[in-house]
Amino acid sequence: MALINDTTLRDGEQAPYVAFNTEEKLRIATLLDACGADELEIGIAAMGAKEREDIKELLNLGLKARMMTWNRMKLEDLDASLSCGVQAVDLSIPISDLLIGVKFGGSKIKVLNELERVVTAATREGLFVCIGGEDSSRGELSFMRDVMELGRECGAGRFRYCDTIGVMTPTQTYQAVKELCDLNLLPIEMHTHNDFGLANANALSGIDAGAISMNTTVIGLGERAGNASFEQILMSLKHLYGESRAVDPLLLRSLVQSVADAANINLSANAPIIGERIFAHESGIHADGMMKDSHAYEPYEAKEVGLTSSFPIGKHSGSATIRYHLARMGISADNSILGDLLPKIREIVTSRKRVLEIGELKSLYQDAVCL
Repeated sequence: MALINDTTLRDGEQAPYVAFNTEEKLRIATLLDACGADELEIGIAAMGAKEREDIKELLNLGLKARMMTWNRMKLEDLDASLSCGVQAVDLSIPISDLLIGVKFGGSKIKVLNELERVVTAATREGLFVCIGGEDSSRGELSFMRDVMELGRECGAGRFRYCDTIGVMTPTQTYQAVKELCDLNLLPIEMHTHNDFGLANANALSGIDAGAISMNTTVIGLGERAGNASFEQILMSLKHLYGESRAVDPLLLRSLVQSVADAANINLSANAPIIGERIFAHESGIHADGMMKDSHAYEPYEAKEVGLTSSFPIGKHSGSATIRYHLARMGISADNSILGDLLPKIREIVTSRKRVLEIGELKSLYQDAVCL
């Protein structure tokens, strides 16, 4: 079963204009744990005393999910994390020539030396270490192999393949991660960004290629266009990959709303999994099919995510929808009247850009009967 390592409390909070207070962090972590996150990345200890206090409070929650902190590949960052009492860390180093140039003056030897020094110190303290390969997608396979070989020798337990600026396609991701997995050096974790809307697809392509873990954030919150979405990956693993994952609809909606509120972000009505309108069927063909079989045009049941199917009366509604709503009001519709009513409904809805309410439909039908 693939691991979900959620980083809402680290990479999610790094989204511009977002800052979580301690109470929000504790609530989000508790809900993530209850909703099935396997691991949580809970902050950056080197940020300062307040961040370390929050990390300690999060650790004291005693959740089932393993908690880890994010760190630069620096001893001072590691020491800050150790002072919090964490048992797992992500230690990040640049992989691409571009970022090695920016951060290490272009010297790969310096990168490897720092990796050996810090990872050895971390494993000596008994920590689980994930090596975060920043900008892996623009790096060379040969250097990633060097990093993974040295990391394994120093006791690291995982390598995080980071598509830091979201430039991979699913096919490219599969090929790159398959090559890394075939090296059989370290288990691979996927860290994908959504700059071209491919974060979820790339994360799952990595799993297809042999990776064991994915980073997610709730509602895809994160740098620029964000990260792979926790709720979308969770439901994909359950329904598309057949994993046995229990999803509590009330807790999931509470988690999503908590993160949206804490980030001061409005949720899209058509957002996958959690959008309020994703189980609304206006098209006449779709609505008719759904009324005959509830699986006709829905990939899973609305109640799984705390929603219900609905049939709004709009421009594209057909006679089946009108008949359905009238029947619920105890009215047996006359087919000849319905034929005249549909054009009027479409004209009203188009002119005002708003669907017809049930009471309005009843009045329109009764007026037509009286003509």
